[in-house]
Amino acid sequence: MKKKKRIALALAAALMMVLLLAACGDKTIRLGVAGIGGVYQVFGEDYAALQAQNGGRKLEVRETAVSAPSLRLLSSGYLQMAVVQADMAQDAYNQTGAFAESEVENNFSTVAVLYQEECHIVVRADSGINTVEELQGKTVSIGEEESGTEQNAKQILAAYGLDEKLVKEVNLNYTDAAKQLQSGEIDALFCTSGVKTEMIEELANSCGIALLPVDGSAAARLLAAYPAYSQGVIPAGSYNGQDQDVPTIGVKAVLLASDELSENTVKALTKTLYDGVDTLQAELGLPLELGPADKIGVPVHAGAAAYYQENGMAVGEDAA
Repeated sequence: MKKKKRIALALAAALMMVLLLAACGDKTIRLGVAGIGGVYQVFGEDYAALQAQNGGRKLEVRETAVSAPSLRLLSSGYLQMAVVQADMAQDAYNQTGAFAESEVENNFSTVAVLYQEECHIVVRADSGINTVEELQGKTVSIGEEESGTEQNAKQILAAYGLDEKLVKEVNLNYTDAAKQLQSGEIDALFCTSGVKTEMIEELANSCGIALLPVDGSAAARLLAAYPAYSQGVIPAGSYNGQDQDVPTIGVKAVLLASDELSENTVKALTKTLYDGVDTLQAELGLPLELGPADKIGVPVHAGAAAYYQENGMAVGEDAA
């Protein structure tokens, strides 16, 4: 009898230890951001700092390669939050596009739209290339494999009747792409990011750049085919030597959360985001367009929805 009691006590102690460890681990939320030195990383670190000041659940920023790995890690439970492109989030949730053959669970929801990312197509100012059509026969960086930039680049090129047979596509990260554009090893690079991207600014200052427009019937086809796209513009003066607005298409950067996070937790995280909007905008150097991210085909998390409803922002409406 004593032996059975000791076994029962030992099992109870072991169970208590497991629960304590789980509880300790549950205090930290891993936030996935793609790209070292990119806007996502800056946002993630500043957002985590704001959350720490509020004394809520700790946010731990984890760097991932690009958007697709972030979504896989979120789906698998390694990450509890992630910043990704809206079109990639939509594909992962619906298992379409880049995720058509992936075993990704749609066990995540949106917290908020963050800001507009514009599709930049960058060439050297002295290249003589003025249109997307003129990329035929050229060597073009379409971004890293499985990145949102790669998906956007392929879709834009296809809208202009170009594919890998007509354009030599290479997968480079932004740093390497900038170096090779400057040295003349490649003729153009694609970059989907917020306006005034540091890498493009440095190129504009060092060798001079031109930005190719995405407009006309090609833009119309893209907007009709892909709901996550919206009309965009890179305003004149965004980069050195750019004296005119450049029409393009854009996609939203969105903040996602695992459905495993409780309503109260995500509500508090949403409050941190909105309360810290001025700080985040100052650090990022671009305007945030915070609002319910329910127009991309991914549901809004119950916690975020509760915050919006309490603050008079009905889900389904954009909020400034």
